[in-house]
Amino acid sequence: MPLKTPAEYRESLRDGRETYINGERVPDITLHPWFQQPIEVCAADYIYDDPATRHIRLYETESGTQAHRIFQVPRTEQDLEAWMELPEISGPSTMVTQVLMALWNVKGAVAAIKPEYAENIERLYRLCRDNDLRAAEVITDAKGDRSRRPVDQDDPDLYLRIIDRNKDGIVVRGAKLHITAASMVHELVVMPTKAMSAGEEDYAVSFSVPANTKGVKIINRAWAEPGRSNFDYPMSVHKNAPEGFVIFDDVFVPWDRVLLAGETPLAGVYANSLGLWERVGGLIEFAARARRMVGMAALIAEWNGIAGASHIQEKIAELVFNAEILRMSLENARHNYCTSDTGMVYPDPVAINVGKFYAASTFNNMVRILHDIAGGLVITLPTEADYRNPELHPYLEKYLHTRPGVNVQDRMRLYNLVRDCTADAYGGWELVTTVQAGGGIAAQRIVVMRSFDLEAAKREAKQAAGIV
Repeated sequence: MPLKTPAEYRESLRDGRETYINGERVPDITLHPWFQQPIEVCAADYIYDDPATRHIRLYETESGTQAHRIFQVPRTEQDLEAWMELPEISGPSTMVTQVLMALWNVKGAVAAIKPEYAENIERLYRLCRDNDLRAAEVITDAKGDRSRRPVDQDDPDLYLRIIDRNKDGIVVRGAKLHITAASMVHELVVMPTKAMSAGEEDYAVSFSVPANTKGVKIINRAWAEPGRSNFDYPMSVHKNAPEGFVIFDDVFVPWDRVLLAGETPLAGVYANSLGLWERVGGLIEFAARARRMVGMAALIAEWNGIAGASHIQEKIAELVFNAEILRMSLENARHNYCTSDTGMVYPDPVAINVGKFYAASTFNNMVRILHDIAGGLVITLPTEADYRNPELHPYLEKYLHTRPGVNVQDRMRLYNLVRDCTADAYGGWELVTTVQAGGGIAAQRIVVMRSFDLEAAKREAKQAAGIV
């Protein structure tokens, strides 16, 4: 099938999916005010005739057709570089479709244990690519008491599980949390949240179902109310994507859509692969955000007349160092790529995990520096409505003036960007997801420590100390 248009994408969401927001069931999300702006953001990824982004957004498949680059399985460093340009121009429904890269990454390992699952991975990949569909990465379970295994919970459904198997497929029950854009994609790709052990076979499950499958219920939580202006919320209106609390109420999954059903050794393989690709997309966004923070700080300092102050220059330099470390982590990950047994090229996991760990560990301090430079106006600035009020307008023009050449409206827009990104709607979402997206900080620590040669480091220390 050909590439979708934005209108066709919107129409594709009118499929009877069971989705809720603020306690209300939404029969048609394309008409509901809480979803209209997020859908517009996602629909923009179906604009393929823009010469400024077409070369980034599209690639040529092996059959000579055009497809969205989110589906390009990288085979070279150049492929990987092109793929890694996507996040900066893409909406949430496209970027969560990176779940298909995570699946392709482990296709060889899966085929070695159960070839049928590998065939289903390829079938799902081609279904999405050839029909220009989007897929959500559905991984995090409710978990209950974190100190107990899935089988030891008070309620066995606190980790999604198989409750029945028959000749036609499996039936699953449970819930998955924090699913970005769940209501705005076509496929829900479910994976285990962690490695599973013997006795946890029913919890070692992976599959994909359409978002409108019977028994799937999506409860949405949005962090930006509808109707907010681009002036007051310049980032939220472009980034808002409701998070889904996805319930699987005895959902039937046919065998040709099952990717794992009881083979516990593969549970961790799936979870680790998805963690890598989530962190790839996250680190790309974190690097872009770090550059943006440098720009915001530098402009505010310049427009407030303090750019020459030594303490301000030191603060901006710290922001620059942060941005450069994240950039170098990405470049290192791409240049020192790894290759799977299926020939797929993917970013170096150590570099990605180091970068993600660093971004999450330093974000609060970078925000503090930006706020220190900007001052209290970040949260006390009057609104666009105040600025447009004929009675108030001249006062704001008078008292928000700083120096010749600095436009008051531009200054207000800049401060609104700082507030939205660090102290309001989008900023709150960023604060949590910087740590949690792709797994908490401990997950990155585990990956890096597992790969680091600690024994070699100890030998070097002994040698330096003259210890035989």
